[in-house]
Amino acid sequence: MLTNARLELIDALHGGRKATVHELADETGLSTSQIYRTADELLTEGLIDESRGHHNQRLLCVTGHPVIEAYRSLVSKLGHVDWPELLSPATMRICWFLDEPRRATTIADRLDITRQAVHHALDPLKYRAMLSPSGPEYALVPSLQPLYDFAEAVILHEHRARVRRLAPSATVEWFDPERALVHVHTKDDTAALQAADEWEMTGLARFAAFDLQFFLAGEPAFWYAPDEPLTPAQIVCHSLVNDTGSRRVSYALLLIEHVQIDEEELCNTATWYGLESTVSDLYAFLKDGTEKRSGGDTVLPNPTEYESLKSQYGVV
Repeated sequence: MLTNARLELIDALHGGRKATVHELADETGLSTSQIYRTADELLTEGLIDESRGHHNQRLLCVTGHPVIEAYRSLVSKLGHVDWPELLSPATMRICWFLDEPRRATTIADRLDITRQAVHHALDPLKYRAMLSPSGPEYALVPSLQPLYDFAEAVILHEHRARVRRLAPSATVEWFDPERALVHVHTKDDTAALQAADEWEMTGLARFAAFDLQFFLAGEPAFWYAPDEPLTPAQIVCHSLVNDTGSRRVSYALLLIEHVQIDEEELCNTATWYGLESTVSDLYAFLKDGTEKRSGGDTVLPNPTEYESLKSQYGVV
């Protein structure tokens, strides 16, 4: 997590300068031991670099990492704000949800925290008129898009760093502050995530658990959400999040019918993946057997071919 100490160092260095530990201690008010510890963490994660200066002193500078670039953009557009003072780790996690109007209860449920905790994290933004209330819902005002971009870059970095400690080839396909969907590209990385308690195989590879065994090209997808069970509705969404072609859609339809996934549950899950129209198309297809679609990229199967596929896999 990008703690306040980490953000203080990034803020002090974001302009491209090099500084010693003692210079940074004078500027930030952090102790030299705290700066050494924080600098080592940021160095390991690739956010800062170091060289040697006079008397072999460590000279610290930021890199071109996406988190640093997002912070530079934030400061260049909204430099009048003391961001290290304003942005706690909790506030940045809440900011991820504020790209569109959302209720505090929705955010609290998603993060498994109290509504009061959400409001507490939002208070620094409320006091500075950074939120756009719409009834009981909150979103960042349009001029604060760089803040959302920065929060998103930080959270993506955390997920990527976590998975790549185990599986260096992993790419993050979808994420929120608590969850991540990743793909790996080597058999060794597949084995590493299969052996890790916090990761679960998902997507088409998980259909085998429901007696639906498909040929898979490449390595499977994995899901990080250690404090919650993986549901069939999530598995459907994980299969479709980057591919709504006819083959993927046909397989998703099989799982929906085979497990009898509740339409409301799948629709609610799909909202987090931007798949609302796709799921609506799937259930419309199952209800009337036509190839109507809502105008998105979903490619529905031919009804006759789908019935043949159902027969092949014994789905009734």
